[in-house]
Amino acid sequence: MGGYYAYIIGDDGHITGRVQVICDDDTEAKRLAKQLVDGHAVELWQEARMLERFEPEE
Repeated sequence: MGGYYAYIIGDDGHITGRVQVICDDDTEAKRLAKQLVDGHAVELWQEARMLERFEPEE
């Protein structure tokens, strides 16, 4: 597989950054993307397919 990207979502709901996630499958991509949550939501996509949105802890 491939083509995974984690999008950092700002407080205003807009994308503030993008990180390429290099891994072999959805499970690993989700694990890596979840680690990027640091006060902002992160959306994990594979091309046009959204896999999951991770919210920061309150």
